[in-house]
Amino acid sequence: MPEGISSVSPPSGPQPGRWVFSHGDIRTVMLGLVLATFLAALNQTIVATALPTIGRDFRDFEMLPWVVTAYLLTSTAVAPLYGKLSDVYGRRAMMLASIGIFIAGSAACAVAPNMVMLILGRGLQGVGGGGILPLAQTILADVVAPRERGRYQAYMGSVWVTAGLAGPVFGGMLAEHFHWSVIFWLNVPVGMVAALMAHKTLGRLPRHDRRHKLDLLGAVLMMAAAIPLLLALTWGGTRYPWLSPPIAALVVAAAVLSFLFAWRLTRASEPFLPLPVLANPVMRMGTLSTSFSQGVVVGLTIYLPLYYEVVHKFSASDSGLALIPIVVMSTPGSILSGRAMMHFDRYKRVAVAGLVGAITALALLVWNPAMPPIAVAAVLSVVAFGIGTTYPVGTISIQNAVSRYQVGAAMGAMNFFRGLTAAFIVAAMGAILLATLGVSPERGGSVVAVTATADALGVDLAHVFRGVFALGVLCLVASLIALIYMEERPLRGRSEDVPPPAA
Repeated sequence: MPEGISSVSPPSGPQPGRWVFSHGDIRTVMLGLVLATFLAALNQTIVATALPTIGRDFRDFEMLPWVVTAYLLTSTAVAPLYGKLSDVYGRRAMMLASIGIFIAGSAACAVAPNMVMLILGRGLQGVGGGGILPLAQTILADVVAPRERGRYQAYMGSVWVTAGLAGPVFGGMLAEHFHWSVIFWLNVPVGMVAALMAHKTLGRLPRHDRRHKLDLLGAVLMMAAAIPLLLALTWGGTRYPWLSPPIAALVVAAAVLSFLFAWRLTRASEPFLPLPVLANPVMRMGTLSTSFSQGVVVGLTIYLPLYYEVVHKFSASDSGLALIPIVVMSTPGSILSGRAMMHFDRYKRVAVAGLVGAITALALLVWNPAMPPIAVAAVLSVVAFGIGTTYPVGTISIQNAVSRYQVGAAMGAMNFFRGLTAAFIVAAMGAILLATLGVSPERGGSVVAVTATADALGVDLAHVFRGVFALGVLCLVASLIALIYMEERPLRGRSEDVPPPAA
């Protein structure tokens, strides 16, 4: 037996003696998680509206997309690493490390003297911010029984939505009335408060100490495989043509590194991603379902502003406001689904019905993409509500199906695959527009160029987006199929828990 490895394999399913926190204790823990989650969610959107100001300040617009891309790459790649490390070294230690790195990255961005240093700072921010959400989900699994977990997951979703809405507003206001660096300085005091609260409130978390050996080679191979793939999906059709040598080289590099990572999984004594987690059918189906549904939301959020501007002639600010239904309405769906999990044994039914409604509503946009804006808002509200019902069902079912010693790794892997799937869907939607118009919107780029090209080709702009909506329908159908095939295992409640023996 290699040194550092437990001679006893961890149990394959949930174990008793876990959820001994009172509701008051849970609320205290939730307060720290909410602030940390708000910090990570706010950072994903607050920078977007300040990008033009940053580009003018540094007189560098060519490298400006890297301010967003650097964070995306690092935050997606490190998510599984934080999950695994939290299983080894504890949740509180890794949450404090995640917030600390995020603060350091924010300060580096604020004092950056040029675009290159700002991009490096954003990458460091992503290394910290990429661990906050999977760690928050894992900590919630430590303190709340699966039967009761749905309502707390909904609260976390509400915080994410609030931060997503507030980010662009705050970012634009701070960039317009102050210096853009204030956006990053703001993260420092908020992050310190979040770290202090995490230090105080997470001290009583249960420790699932087992002797582990961290597979560093596996971690490096997984992150190395993710980065060229994400770069290919980000640059394909925008910076380079899809069939260009740079994109082909990135895809080949990702394939080779992915093969090496798969080989390492079968050879390591304790693989970076535990094989029982990857082999768990609930893990596979739950991750597929939530990945496809979340990817549709991300894709629509990116391309709907362009749709509103070129089809309905909205201004940039009005097109942003028109996104409110798809951003806000996922929260009521998540709350309803979470409540259903508390009271019903057949807890998947709400999510199945929600996805059926979302598919039907989005299909109406495929049928008539030129419907009036008020009708589009109603359709998107139904879509967002239906997709929101899948989040607690998928996440909690996965947590309920794996060992307590592997919840961190499962949450990290789930968020990693969600990020990859969203990148695939965004790239596919961009490719559809590129194939139809012959120009790339560059993730919501030049409205003038898109309109001019459509006029020259005699293309109906409303029907151009029919393919984007159709892809969304197909992805939601895939999400529904995965959800139906996901095993509906019984959720244990607090009353079924066995407290640990007295010290």
